[in-house]
Parts: sequence; structure tokens; C-alpha cells
Amino acid sequence: MAQYFEIHPQNPQARLIKQAAQIIHGGGVVAIPTDSCYALVCHVDDKAAVEKLRRIRGIDEKHHLALLCRDLSEIGVYARVDNKQFRTLKAATPGPFTFILEATREVPRRLSHPSRKTIGLRVPESPIAEMLMRELDEPLISSTLILPGETEPLNDPEEIEARIGKQIDLIIDGGACSMEMTTVVDLSGAEPTLVRLGRGDPAVVGL
Repeated sequence: MAQYFEIHPQNPQARLIKQAAQIIHGGGVVAIPTDSCYALVCHVDDKAAVEKLRRIRGIDEKHHLALLCRDLSEIGVYARVDNKQFRTLKAATPGPFTFILEATREVPRRLSHPSRKTIGLRVPESPIAEMLMRELDEPLISSTLILPGETEPLNDPEEIEARIGKQIDLIIDGGACSMEMTTVVDLSGAEPTLVRLGRGDPAVVGL
């Protein structure tokens, strides 16, 4: 059964963040609140944890997972970003956007799209997510917490515990989140393309 931490959404308790980071570092799959909705996250380099996350979500390797990054400079490590793309990213981060970009060699092949060699990246405006990544000193792999066959994300941490508490390792209760997912923008082509309209206003990136 998953452990359950109540963490303040604006002033996260350092002791609990440290414990959560240890669970992730040890291969755990964790439900966390973000600036859009709840997400499942795990360690970037843990193949078994990534496969477990995909099983819970009911998705295959063609479904983009998102790399949660601390800032724009970290995005530049994992994606090829030109000046035009950088200006777009700067306008929309941190915030509820996911950007599809060409992956660099720093991204494990199993995490990028098998044919397009792209990766989803985002910088969430979430103190809990940011502190977790700073404690780990690296990004997190994430996916919106939507269960197979459903269209709405899980938003209530107690419901998350009831529904998938036996399948994951930790639930971070940071209160209720938005029910809206991130806005997804594909920046891998010549022009930005809106893939999914969510909480982020596409006008911010000129769409």
C-alpha cells in the first residue's frame, strides 16, 4: 500500500520532500500535485519504474511521457532548442504547458518517441515538484494521472489512494488540483502546433 504524505502546496516540509525523493530514487512511482492536475512521476533512469508507470496508465511507448524540468537551462540538456523555440519556452514557463521537442542524446531511448525521436518537456509552477527535483538534483519522468478507459484525471488524493494505492509507492497530498491537463504544444516542426488545449492559454505562445 502506498505511503501517504500531506505536504503544504506552497511551503513544502523539507523533511517530507527528502523522504519522497528517497522513495523516487529507490524506484518508486509517486502521485504528486502539479500546476495542472495530479501526475504520476518516477526516476528518469529507472527502466522498471517507467514501465510500471506506463502499465498503470495503460499506455505504450508511442505515448509521450513528459520530462519535468526545474528550469529552461535543464530543458536545453534534454532537447534541441533554437532561438525561436527558446523565446516560446521562456514566455510559457514555468506554467501548465507541455512542449514536444527533438530529444538530445541525454534522453534514454526508451523515453523518446520511437519513430519521431521527440520528448515532452515542461517546467511546472509547483513548489512541491520543484523541491522534489532540487532534492533529487535531476528531472522527473511524468504522466497525467488518468486511468485506462477514463477521460478525466484523478484530482482527489484520497480517491487516488482508494483507486491505485496498491499499485504505487507514495501519494503526496497537496490538496485538490485543477481538473485541466496541460496545454500541449508541438515545437518539433517548422511552426508551433497545438496538440491539446488544456489549462495553459495558447495565446501565450502565439497560437
